[in-house]
Amino acid sequence: MSNETFYRDSWAEVELSAIENNIRSLQERLKPGTGIYAVVKANAYGHGDVQVAKEALQAGAKGLAVSLLDEAIRLREAGIEAPILVMGWTRPEDAPIAAENAITVTVFQSEWLGEVSAQTLSHPLKLHMKWDTGMGRIGIRSTEEMDQLLQLIRQTNHLSLEGVFTHFATADEGDSTYHSKQEARFEELFSHFERVWPENVEFHTGNSAASMRFPERMKHIVRFGISMYGLYPSSVVREERPIELRPALSLQSRLIHVKKLDPGESISYGATYQTEEEEWIGTVPLGYADGWIRKLQGMDVLVDGKRHPIVGRICMDQFMIRLDQEYPIGTKVTLIGKQDSDEITADEVADYLETINYEIPCMISYRVPRMFLRNGKMIEVDNAL
Repeated sequence: MSNETFYRDSWAEVELSAIENNIRSLQERLKPGTGIYAVVKANAYGHGDVQVAKEALQAGAKGLAVSLLDEAIRLREAGIEAPILVMGWTRPEDAPIAAENAITVTVFQSEWLGEVSAQTLSHPLKLHMKWDTGMGRIGIRSTEEMDQLLQLIRQTNHLSLEGVFTHFATADEGDSTYHSKQEARFEELFSHFERVWPENVEFHTGNSAASMRFPERMKHIVRFGISMYGLYPSSVVREERPIELRPALSLQSRLIHVKKLDPGESISYGATYQTEEEEWIGTVPLGYADGWIRKLQGMDVLVDGKRHPIVGRICMDQFMIRLDQEYPIGTKVTLIGKQDSDEITADEVADYLETINYEIPCMISYRVPRMFLRNGKMIEVDNAL
């Protein structure tokens, strides 16, 4: 991280006050006493893990959730002392590293516990058990598997079971049939767990969609992921709008070259675009190496509050747009965000790519500096380059 100016004319802006707003809005919707784990995996969905984690904790999140041990270690090295849960699989030989750093790992395999028990742990290893109620990814699926894990945990020194969780596959859809089926599976496992494990543990079942739509059904904790960044997890949830979210990320660049071309001139690799008349063409210094992939050819950007299409194939480091007039070098180009009365959202970009909005901030690469703002004022720059 650096407070120095970055040396290129493309950048992402992350408004931290939006992160705070979204967390506080969810907290108001949840039952009193329900805690929030801020999900900051994948570099906080492309927004900047350390900065978002600190903001989330300051806004009231009680802990953090990541996918990989590497992500958790990075947060610890940044001085973050809050609880951190690794939701994915951790290699058993890395359990001592997790224990030394007070990082909670996910358990769902008896073989894994057997390998961990054979190692020397200098600190207690915190565990959350994953139940697969229908996601089909990782987790136990039966009470027999649960009993095996619990027996091994009881028999092994320095293991501490502190939580249990599952993940809903269709919480963001209009048809709640499968969601109800998963809830029923969870309750069956929950009933058995209560009979065989008297110690108190944390339960968390809710992702962004479930926690916003069904707050009364949430257990002790919810995991706030995509919607912490101001994006609704589906069109269904966006239409229901259980809480008002503020998008945190915008993507900006500037014109670095503007020229007038005669009719019949070609643009970019493969000559896939030809001018039909005299046209003003602008060059933008951002390309597929930055995450603005070639499939976005034809997508609009905003210049002077107006939409202008990307023409020709997007290059590794640059792309071209058709302008409605000549603009000065340095004119701002907005790829995601607002200009005047118009806005290009991550949802619009996702629809153009026939994907989900989760993918859009995640695909913005390390080459794009993240500029962190609070209430519109820059506070820090993370210049990955």
